[in-house]
Amino acid sequence: MGRTRHAHTAGRCSRACVATVGFTALALLTTPAVRAAGSASRRVPPLERFLGPEPAPLTSYRALRRLSATTRGGRMQGAIVAWTALDPSRGFGYEIVSRSGSPAVQSRALIPALETEAHALAPGDGARTALVRANYRFGTAIAREDGLARVDITPHRAAPMLLEGAMFLQPDTGDLVRVEGRLVKRPSFWTRRVDIVRHYARVAGVRVPIAMESTAQVLILGPSTFTMTWEYESVNGIRVGTPGGRLVATSGN
Repeated sequence: MGRTRHAHTAGRCSRACVATVGFTALALLTTPAVRAAGSASRRVPPLERFLGPEPAPLTSYRALRRLSATTRGGRMQGAIVAWTALDPSRGFGYEIVSRSGSPAVQSRALIPALETEAHALAPGDGARTALVRANYRFGTAIAREDGLARVDITPHRAAPMLLEGAMFLQPDTGDLVRVEGRLVKRPSFWTRRVDIVRHYARVAGVRVPIAMESTAQVLILGPSTFTMTWEYESVNGIRVGTPGGRLVATSGN
């Protein structure tokens, strides 16, 4: 186990890890390139609040990520723990602090997921996958028994990273709680479908992703899974936690 800064992968994926073709794209779906409500009146519908201006956009953070993936029906699995950071001047970076399980899963699924996120956060790229009217048609908000409002989302085009599914909002604030759905464009010939669930919360008043899970149905290999969680140390320059115990003291920026 050791540290790797801004790791890169090379070489051709074997069929044994073909499921990871879908995983390498999933980080695009974790970026908080969405818009939320301000201090609107309670009479404003939750969808309109969600689509309104964001009062506290995410500009920087430092978070401990835990990524894991399985394939071959769970017989092949791997995991990494990495510090990730977004900085207005330096962009997105990561440092791997621990690894476990299959090196192939690490190098062909987990590390590429972080690399894909770095590309997704390049200027202008996030707008292509954001939950905005330019990309999606939104249904009518429907109240649910769990207290959330469900809004169906339908992409305007069959483009990579866009989802057919639904988002779930707090009805009184329009805050985004969860997005779930299926990629409308398959990431590869081998990957027949990818189902994704993303979870959000406000930390220091800023909406951030906190977890995601996905399942890909892959020819020959069967179901393959990917999970990622965020534990935030700082958001927009505000210290919000001490994730990872000793990792905080031993890792650098």
